[in-house]
Amino acid sequence: MKKFYLTVATVLMVGASLTFSSCIGSFGLTNRVLSWNNQVGSKFVNELVFFAFWVLPVYEVTSIADLLVLNSIEFWSGSNPLSASTKTIDTEQGRYLVDCDGKGYTITFEPTGQQTRLDFCEETQTWSVNVGGEQYPFMTMLDDSHVRMITPEGDFRTVTLDSRGVMAYGEMVRQNTPLFAHR
Repeated sequence: MKKFYLTVATVLMVGASLTFSSCIGSFGLTNRVLSWNNQVGSKFVNELVFFAFWVLPVYEVTSIADLLVLNSIEFWSGSNPLSASTKTIDTEQGRYLVDCDGKGYTITFEPTGQQTRLDFCEETQTWSVNVGGEQYPFMTMLDDSHVRMITPEGDFRTVTLDSRGVMAYGEMVRQNTPLFAHR
């Protein structure tokens, strides 16, 4: 009888420690479905798909999968299993491996093994490249339609995220970069 109470107490303690650990998780699968829905079309189409996914229990299934499986894996391993992936890109110069760990990208040039690391800082909304252990920022997201981009001179310029803004930035880079100046 004493052993039974000890077992029940242990199970309750472990259950309580998991319940009160304050790990919400990122709900990666559910957020991917929501993100996909945002890209479907107009706000009216998005709303119709949203309702359809509640009726068909798509959101319910993804939420339960996140809650019971994926968030638990994320809690115990420290990374979301949906955020990690490796892509292969074949070019005329050789193969590149692009590894995404959910915090940034490691790009490996397979013939030489040379690696480049790109990191994203959520706090400042800035992308940077890691060279020799030093972080060099090159792009900061300002809002939905503007970014601050590094120039060939090393300062930053605000670029509008539309065809005119991107073309103007590209032309400025081509004119001021020796690599492109002779082309």
